[in-house]
Amino acid sequence: MKHKILVTGASGAFGSLTCFKLVENGHLVVGTMRSVQGKNAQIASELKLKGVHLVEMDVTNEESVNEGVKTAIEIMDGIDIVFNNAGIGANGILETFTAEDIQKVFDVNVFGVQRLLRAVLPQFRQQGKGTIIHTSSCIGRVTTPFLAAYSASKYALESLVEGYRAELSGFGIESCIIEPGGMPTAFMRSMLKPSDSDRVQQFGEMAYLPDESLNGYVQYIESNPEQKPEKVAEAVAALVETPFGEKPFRTVVDFSGLKEPIENYNKALHQTTQGVYTANGIADLLNLNT
Repeated sequence: MKHKILVTGASGAFGSLTCFKLVENGHLVVGTMRSVQGKNAQIASELKLKGVHLVEMDVTNEESVNEGVKTAIEIMDGIDIVFNNAGIGANGILETFTAEDIQKVFDVNVFGVQRLLRAVLPQFRQQGKGTIIHTSSCIGRVTTPFLAAYSASKYALESLVEGYRAELSGFGIESCIIEPGGMPTAFMRSMLKPSDSDRVQQFGEMAYLPDESLNGYVQYIESNPEQKPEKVAEAVAALVETPFGEKPFRTVVDFSGLKEPIENYNKALHQTTQGVYTANGIADLLNLNT
């Protein structure tokens, strides 16, 4: 079945590879990015050559999001699936980030999601059906040192999606989360750094640990031939092909040793959620209206 799919963050590895895969599978795809010029010019050209329609969208700007979604719907004459994938990372000692620094991370990873969903959901409710796939992270389930600002935003995303899943199920709107482990992409090298340099200096030798830790981790995942961003694109494509109502809520994509423990964590949370909803008489909200 041919789907009409909107992919945000199409200039990044996960987004671009997913766009390529979805078009290859015969779907109609609109990819979004802040700009198709400058550093994105090359990938934008490659996407267009493969048949991906591009729309400029800044998820930190409500007007841009609303216009981008409207344009995507016009291009595809509708929309079936959204891959909410735009994101920004952060690496550093927590105290050395200003509140404004962390706000930048949340503005993309959390508030950007809210802007996007508010733009898309009226269309989905009107047609009585829709699918939203979110890019989270394995460290949206467990926090590691120096990446905690990023983790906090993904924890928040996970919570938002839990709420949305229940509130949207009765409208025939299904929610899914992809939880990748760290992948050797440009994302790892372009994370936001703390802006309070004076505070950084107060940490002495510890100030060097965030970069050393990240560099060591990147070397580790680069040495693992299975740990590659194409696996995320394949996972999203597999979800798209899974029949409506049969998609798993969470999918872990990792080959570095995190997959099993994160899946066990997710299973325990699922059981806890089921119990809480049942005790409160709202277990039916976990059942998608198909």
